[in-house]
Amino acid sequence: MHAFRSDKFRWCARGRGLRIAVVVAATAVVFSGITACSNEKDRPSTDSVVVGTQSGPVRGKLSADTRTFSGIPYAAPPTAESRWKPPAPPAVWSQERDATKPGAQCTQPLQTGGFGGSEDCLFLNVSTPSGATAQQRPVLVWIHGGAFVTGSGDIYDPSRLVRAGDMVVVTINYRLGALGFLGHSAMAHEDGQVGNFGLMDQQAALRWVHDNIAAFGGDPAKVTIAGESAGAMSVCDHLVSPQSERLFQGAILESGPCEIQVDRQTAVDKSEQYATTLGCPGTDAATAQCLRAIPADKLAATPLKYTGADGNDLPGPVFGQPLLPEDPLAAFRAGKAAKVPVLIGANHDEYTSFIGARTITAEQYPQLLTMFGPRADAVARQYPLDAYAQPVLAWSAVMTDHVFACPIADATKSLIRTGPVYAYEFADQNAAPLPGLPSPPPFPYGASHAFEVPYLFDLAQIPAPATQAQKILSDKMVHYWSSFVRTGDPNSRGLPDWPRHTGDQSLVLEPDKITTTDAARNHHCDLWSGIPTP
Repeated sequence: MHAFRSDKFRWCARGRGLRIAVVVAATAVVFSGITACSNEKDRPSTDSVVVGTQSGPVRGKLSADTRTFSGIPYAAPPTAESRWKPPAPPAVWSQERDATKPGAQCTQPLQTGGFGGSEDCLFLNVSTPSGATAQQRPVLVWIHGGAFVTGSGDIYDPSRLVRAGDMVVVTINYRLGALGFLGHSAMAHEDGQVGNFGLMDQQAALRWVHDNIAAFGGDPAKVTIAGESAGAMSVCDHLVSPQSERLFQGAILESGPCEIQVDRQTAVDKSEQYATTLGCPGTDAATAQCLRAIPADKLAATPLKYTGADGNDLPGPVFGQPLLPEDPLAAFRAGKAAKVPVLIGANHDEYTSFIGARTITAEQYPQLLTMFGPRADAVARQYPLDAYAQPVLAWSAVMTDHVFACPIADATKSLIRTGPVYAYEFADQNAAPLPGLPSPPPFPYGASHAFEVPYLFDLAQIPAPATQAQKILSDKMVHYWSSFVRTGDPNSRGLPDWPRHTGDQSLVLEPDKITTTDAARNHHCDLWSGIPTP
């Protein structure tokens, strides 16, 4: 379903003395009317900056360490009448396409205020080792986070992973906010499904990788999907979506609580309410036309809210449909996840960055706990104020465990039914805060949400690990993640042993030591197992 393929032909050309040929991915494809370039000597040399894709040739750029190809379209622009439709095949081109700079980010609010990006945003970026041969290397596909509202693939520089892992890394864009996840019945698509356009974009990108990555020196049969926050929640969905089956062979989930998805009826109801606020009531074709006429920045300025905790409402994927048959966490518990190796974890202090500059007094703390109804007293006893330096840190511990640590521990325990699982907790208490948080911090952020990402990627305007101990931890994490992509097991010579998770052991990642712990016990998950996310 929704699959499109642009593999009706092979493209062969000569460029700067090198014969360039698109290499067909692992499955056999029948071609008609086009001369095939099937001789092994015609496979592309991966030290070339010109590579043929099934849509046409792209010219990237070469550095001492890597080749990068940026802004490659993997689908047609989802604009005008294609807004709120499944992704369609990209256009075909014959001349070399400039792939030296990123394509547009998807429409989104900007941290500096206002809105940016474009609806024409379905691009991906490929990074490979430079000076390499045409051998096939493992592939990491990174799905960015950002609450399904912000972010883009181009802000993640994967050079360290590419070098350390001798791998190919692909980063992608996908539709965000209402443009990516509006579940309005007037925009129902195949089999009456609603929403999930951003998720279908991700699947289209995975199909592009399957069909094209061999031309870049990647192995289409050795793909690991990975993401952080909303990107990890997306990985949850791919683990149970029939349309993602066989498009990846491993999964990495960083700080992604898999239960924050929404059922179809809730998505329809809230989407129709959303449309009414924009002056487009009803459920017919005229409603769809009305919504498609609204400027994209106005849609981005009007948040689509499905579900969330503590007021942090999110848009996002919709389950109860063929694309996503059931809630991923329920599917994990039933042993219905893809049978692939999984690396999964959370940060020790996830929620501090969501509090920001908010102040919480000792008098307010018990009032906040009333959201847990009859279990409020039990929560207060488990998280007493006198155990924390400030009331805000007590509240952060409550929400870290309830929203992140324990749902992730639940997923971790469930996933051992379908494949080997390696669990971690990132616990650098002195990790640098991300931009946008109050500075100086009003309280210690600790190892908060997304603070581990700079230990794996280089990100613009985000500090890299600063101390020598942090740099060593970063190197170890890069090698653990790289080994997992290569083999399905993060263990590698020279690194502390990372035990396979069998129900209790998670690797604790700190600058001065790497140990193991029972994360579910430490985060009081027995308490939270009976309390639904508000």
